[in-house]
Amino acid sequence: MTIGDYCEITKGCILKAYGGSIKLATNVFVGEYTVIYGHGGVSIGENTLIAMHTCIVSSNHTIPNKMTIIRSQPDILLPVKIGNDVWIGAGAKILGGTTVGNGAIIGAGSVVSKDIPPYAIAVGIPAKVIGYRND
Repeated sequence: MTIGDYCEITKGCILKAYGGSIKLATNVFVGEYTVIYGHGGVSIGENTLIAMHTCIVSSNHTIPNKMTIIRSQPDILLPVKIGNDVWIGAGAKILGGTTVGNGAIIGAGSVVSKDIPPYAIAVGIPAKVIGYRND
């Protein structure tokens, strides 16, 4: 785990690398009760704001046939990259294998299951781009 200068990790946060990695660049804010699982690697850019109760997961399970116990299968490692100057709203979920581009905004309660372009404003389940900053 790497935590840059001037980062603020607030009350109740859980950051677990689980053999992977979590990298917070300079001046990242992580709001109360946020959970970050770094199995597949999580990288968060400079000056990013992560609001409370956000969950970032960088792995998934395989879907085996019905004769195989799900828990017996290994995780699929899926890196997450969050750019610089990103704002992730309260309660958002960022799923494995996604990139949130520089300057993007993710609305509260949104579920990011696909890449979000730089400076996009994305909301919903699944998160969809509804505009861009400065449009």
